[in-house]
Amino acid sequence: MRKVDITRLEKSEEGTFGVLRLDGRVQCVTLEPPERGNRVGVSCIPAGTYTCRKVDSPSFGPTFEVTGVPGRTAILFHQGNVARDTHGCILLGSRFGRLGDERGVLDSRAAFTEFLDRCAGERTFQFTIEG
Repeated sequence: MRKVDITRLEKSEEGTFGVLRLDGRVQCVTLEPPERGNRVGVSCIPAGTYTCRKVDSPSFGPTFEVTGVPGRTAILFHQGNVARDTHGCILLGSRFGRLGDERGVLDSRAAFTEFLDRCAGERTFQFTIEG
């Protein structure tokens, strides 16, 4: 079973920025919404350890869902670039950058595809968020 963890580096109104490691090795960067009390669709999730399971999202296709977050469901890993793209989920990117006036993650499609490729064959994995 894969071990996936995110270390959050920065929290601001522009978003919650972090680094995702897969089996202890840096895989990509992440963007979640700002901290807003774990409110559905607009907040990053609380730090902790969760189980992720493979799902087929109508909007994003094959991906993984973070389960066990109190009061929340449908928290997915998916593509996107800026905080407004998160919808309470976790965006994956190859690097941090800017799109116009907004900070975000870039090369999201490539990072997301690589993450799914590296997790091919996994149905579930343990997921830890720190910070």
